[in-house]
Amino acid sequence: MSELSDASGRVEIEYCTQCRWLPRAAWLAQELLTTFEAELTELALKPGKGGVFVVRVDDEVIWDRREQGFPEPTAVKKLVRDRVAPGKSLGHSER
Repeated sequence: MSELSDASGRVEIEYCTQCRWLPRAAWLAQELLTTFEAELTELALKPGKGGVFVVRVDDEVIWDRREQGFPEPTAVKKLVRDRVAPGKSLGHSER
């Protein structure tokens, strides 16, 4: 794990530039920043290649398209919430 465990809340979305998945990554980033505006310390979009679409929280992979398909925002929000804001209600997204 990171040495800066106090500084949790960094999300990285790595997306394939060859596949033109920037709009999908940017949309997911917007969803996360809107939901966790006080909890996230940083959200990075990382250009990649080879069909990559991976979401990481504090360098831990929480979603990989190759294994799980494309994520629904609600699924990613729950995984991010569990790491950066346990106990936070996601409101109508959480059913």
